[in-house]
Amino acid sequence: MNSTIEPFALEIPDSKLEDLRSRINAARWPEHQTTNDWSQGVPLAYLKTLCHYWVSEYRWRAFEARLNRFSQFITEIDSLDIHFLHVKSPEQHAKPLLLTHGWPGSVAEFLKVIEPLTDPVQFGGAGGDAFHIVCPSLPGYGLSGKPKAPGWGIEKIARAWNALMLRLGYQTYFAQGGDWGATITSEIGRQDLGACRGIHVNMPVARPPAQALTNPTAEDQAAIDGFNFYRNWDSGYSKLQATRPQTFGYGLADSPIAQAAWILEKYWSWTDCNGDPGNALTPDEMLDNISLYWLTNSAASSGRLYWESFTKQNLDDPISLPMGASIFPKEIIPLPKSWAQKRYQNIVYWNCLDAGGHFAALEKPATFVEEIRACFRNMQ
Repeated sequence: MNSTIEPFALEIPDSKLEDLRSRINAARWPEHQTTNDWSQGVPLAYLKTLCHYWVSEYRWRAFEARLNRFSQFITEIDSLDIHFLHVKSPEQHAKPLLLTHGWPGSVAEFLKVIEPLTDPVQFGGAGGDAFHIVCPSLPGYGLSGKPKAPGWGIEKIARAWNALMLRLGYQTYFAQGGDWGATITSEIGRQDLGACRGIHVNMPVARPPAQALTNPTAEDQAAIDGFNFYRNWDSGYSKLQATRPQTFGYGLADSPIAQAAWILEKYWSWTDCNGDPGNALTPDEMLDNISLYWLTNSAASSGRLYWESFTKQNLDDPISLPMGASIFPKEIIPLPKSWAQKRYQNIVYWNCLDAGGHFAALEKPATFVEEIRACFRNMQ
């Protein structure tokens, strides 16, 4: 096995950026939706406005420069190239922390929190809150390689992430994630291979206890309502990605308009935005991530993680590692602690926030950083 770690810097060829602009300018648009809201999907006028900004004002090179400020590397694990950020703290006793994104996310969603986490003294924290950050791109996402054979589900990714941390010289570490990152982080805790000392997630997943379904509290009902809305109105993307990732991938690989709409809808649905994703994220923040998916042609390859693992998650084996969770109110399913306790059997931190949604590090970076600090203080 090749264990070499090679430095990496992102530089997309000008030809790809010109191709992107030409495709947007030549797009064939559908007719206006028959409603004046988002109930049928991304409204025509909203997407046209964002795409006009994409070709006329958005600067991809500015995102490249922001990403390239941080140390990046490529290493091979199980015959697949894995891209990751590795940003070391100036603090001598900093704790290694593995950050894992989900779909439709990328390492871009962590760029605002890396410096406060690695150098807390410069951002209102104490030296004892410092972390060495390792932030990999999921297989098939962005700058990591694309699996050429089945098998890269959450179990294999969790083992690969553990191997990555050991390869970097960390004999112990902590792990954090949201969305698929939460699932993979929980799987790291379930596997408990000896190096991970504790986990934090901002989207815990667990089965509801029987009482929550027969005699729900207000907290139970909020989670049930979130699940029912997701199942009935918000999960079409997951069914496609879990069953036919190759088929839907052709359209998104060929059309940046389609790729933008596919992700933009989730910024509307999953952020704390009061009906307009621009209330939670800037156009640049949305387009940084959308552009990364487009320029790396990651639509189908990222969707395959659903095919591998969406209906195969192990929610029954207990996780005994110390665990913390931060529940943001606009999370897809704001999970009650009472639902989590059977699966996560060593909860040392649990906090419900009053603002924010699914993309916590991107939407509420200062809150996210404070939550990480508070959680892992309990896992010294």
